Amino acid sequence: MMNIANALTCDVEDYFQVSAFAPHIDRATWDAHPCRVERNMERLLALFAQHHARATFFTLGWVAERYPGVVRAIVAGGHELASHGYGHLRASEMSRAEFAQDVTHAKKLLEDIGGVAVHGYRAPSFSIGQTNLWAFEVLAEAGYRYSSSVYPVRHDHYGMPDAPRFPYRPHPALVEIPVTTTRLFGNNVPTGGGGYFRFFPYKLSEWMIRRVNRIDGKPAIFYFHPWEIDPEQPRVPGVGLKTRFRHYVNLSRTEARLAQLLADFRWDRVDWVYATELAGTGAPAAPLPPQARLAAA
Repeated sequence: MMNIANALTCDVEDYFQVSAFAPHIDRATWDAHPCRVERNMERLLALFAQHHARATFFTLGWVAERYPGVVRAIVAGGHELASHGYGHLRASEMSRAEFAQDVTHAKKLLEDIGGVAVHGYRAPSFSIGQTNLWAFEVLAEAGYRYSSSVYPVRHDHYGMPDAPRFPYRPHPALVEIPVTTTRLFGNNVPTGGGGYFRFFPYKLSEWMIRRVNRIDGKPAIFYFHPWEIDPEQPRVPGVGLKTRFRHYVNLSRTEARLAQLLADFRWDRVDWVYATELAGTGAPAAPLPPQARLAAA
């Protein structure tokens, strides 16, 4: 077993808020859809507690406003509270002023509810790319100290394949922590979760994460959503075959795979796993090295 601690992250949003469903679900109707994020978060927090794992929860302001108990449960569990923006609009679809309003509003809302400082941000659908690099400056100005908004892969909806694979500073006061990829045959292969984790055989995901730990000598950063452990979620009508496959594939297997992942690796909060990289940004350092805290657990 590797002694390295990897970073576990969750994008707290509900099934009807995913970007791929935006053409089929009017944002004005969100409140009319049965919300399942509370029950799914309860299951996730219990699973993490069972495995002594800490995580970073990039939480949507819309969810926090309606379900403040979810935010307080995240903080009470010793996890890191972070921002996913307010309304799940892609950063690439907003002007600079609109983006600034969104991320500032979400940060204040989360801090008021959670009673803790919010240092991290993840853009919906990893929507910071070459056309809106100004977003990093806006995040720094809003008081964020790190972002995890870049996935250095080729994808039809997101991705910046030429971006660095590991943490870097796109702004003096901000660190970008890209979602993990494995370098194979000259390409970056998605390794950090989401639909790939549901589609790939578990053993492949496990092998790639171990390769990053051993060959690159780096922690991995992994992500998923609460709706991915919810195979009973309502089906959205009218979506295309590709979108339907991407969203629903192997939902019934995800919770068991996630439990196996928690057992096979060591997992912790982003701000603690990357405390060295975040030094000098104004974010607090980890109170203890991850290995020391895990050994004491």
